[in-house]
Amino acid sequence: MKNKPKTVGFQSGERNVFLHILTACNLTCAHCYINKEQHGTQTLSTETMLSWIELFASKEKKSNIIFLGGEPTLHDGLADGIKYAKDLGYTVTVDTNGYLFNDLLEKSSPKYLDYLSFSLDGPDSSTNDPIRGDGVFAICIESIKNAIASGYKVSLIYTVSSRNIDQLAGMVPLLRELGIKKFFIQVIGLRGNSSKSETPLGEDAGWQVSKERWLAVVPDVAKQAADAGIHVTYPKVFLNDEEQFECAGNVAENFFVFPNGRVYQCPLCEDHPIHTYTIQDNSLIKNEGLTEKDFFTLDIKEGCVMNKLLQPDNIDYDSQGKPKSRISCCLLKQEIG
Repeated sequence: MKNKPKTVGFQSGERNVFLHILTACNLTCAHCYINKEQHGTQTLSTETMLSWIELFASKEKKSNIIFLGGEPTLHDGLADGIKYAKDLGYTVTVDTNGYLFNDLLEKSSPKYLDYLSFSLDGPDSSTNDPIRGDGVFAICIESIKNAIASGYKVSLIYTVSSRNIDQLAGMVPLLRELGIKKFFIQVIGLRGNSSKSETPLGEDAGWQVSKERWLAVVPDVAKQAADAGIHVTYPKVFLNDEEQFECAGNVAENFFVFPNGRVYQCPLCEDHPIHTYTIQDNSLIKNEGLTEKDFFTLDIKEGCVMNKLLQPDNIDYDSQGKPKSRISCCLLKQEIG
């Protein structure tokens, strides 16, 4: 079958570093996962940012670094960080809301930045802007066009929730129009703002999408995009009966780094002080006591133990108390195209 999705297993010998260089942002997205009580309000100095980039670099492993915020382009040293990471052998991505502060396109270069990844949560302003803010759609689209015209490789991230899943299919013609060849579909996580009863916009959260709705929409839209020549990556979310559960915390090397020095291995844990490591004096120190790492080896019928502990409403049970479906590790992906 043409363009059949495949599950991409965790890659041994590969390292992924998700580096939050600040938590500040010019937007107040209703589903933002940043939790300043846990992640702090610091902005890394350029010197510290460069030293942390070097701390996680590895000559023996394929290493990917993703610069995150807040909004990472608010950091006036980001271009220096991009170049330094590339010099150390990383594959480099910047995730941005599209405002591209500090003249990033001019200060950096496509030869240093492998992908500039923009976040949009709707194919039009009427869907995107109630989630991300008034006027955001138009600015992001204009920045995407400018980035492509400047020679940058551009990808796009769409976070699926109950508020925009019905508009997901509208992204395919928009991606074609813009000339974007790489599309990431994410599932909403109940972290940060989306874990609260109300959002910064004053609306009830109501973010979650049922298994039935997800499976009815997301794989089909992914195939539509793949048939249009777009490479699509999206979460596995639900495991089939014959599929084995694996936790990325056990079989992969992922570091979610925050400017207060916390380093997590599981993004679901980021609202809680159970991080595996702390950066102290430019060294990665393993924390003592109970941490997220202690949960990764637990074997439960629901699949992901962190999902069961932290967002159990994602799981449905039959009359005998058996889960109707197992939840995969949130870092397990499917690809098509």
